[in-house]
Amino acid sequence: MAKEPREGGRGRRDDREERDNEFVDRLVHINRVAKTVKGGRRMAFAALVVVGDQKGRVGFGHGKAREVPEAIRKATESAKRGLIRVPLREGRTLHHDVAGRHGAGKVILRAAPAGTGVIAGGPMRAIFETLGMQDVVAKSLGSSNPYNMVRATFDALVNEDAPRAVAARRGLKVSQLQARRGGADAEAGADS
Repeated sequence: MAKEPREGGRGRRDDREERDNEFVDRLVHINRVAKTVKGGRRMAFAALVVVGDQKGRVGFGHGKAREVPEAIRKATESAKRGLIRVPLREGRTLHHDVAGRHGAGKVILRAAPAGTGVIAGGPMRAIFETLGMQDVVAKSLGSSNPYNMVRATFDALVNEDAPRAVAARRGLKVSQLQARRGGADAEAGADS
């Protein structure tokens, strides 16, 4: 009598592989580090990786190992553990302009009209592409260290609010909130 295969172990591994396949990962920076020991220098590698599902979730991770592929794998696992959800307007850009900082690194992210594309450099571009953002203008000020730029960008993205969340916090309807914004724009135009 042959045993029937159980659905426990095998199914879970397949689910995890499917979940892993939905993420896109980008290597942002790789750094060779050396530790001086009695016999000489011992080389290792540090990797900075950004992971996202191109639907509004993104995370970054850092991994160190003696070999490059192992460092990248560790960084990718770390990034998947620290995913954040970013609200996008029309699934393509930010709802409002936002600034972020980490250490000496400062970034400014601005919402952009359709067709603008991703105007950002280096590490910020990797974040926006894995996030699934299609239109954004970003400027990096201060430190150009990739670690600081990535952390400053994440600081800005965490502070991004959707109109629905702001309306709920203030006890208003989204239409009332946007009507006020339209009124403020009209008043600013009348003052000019």
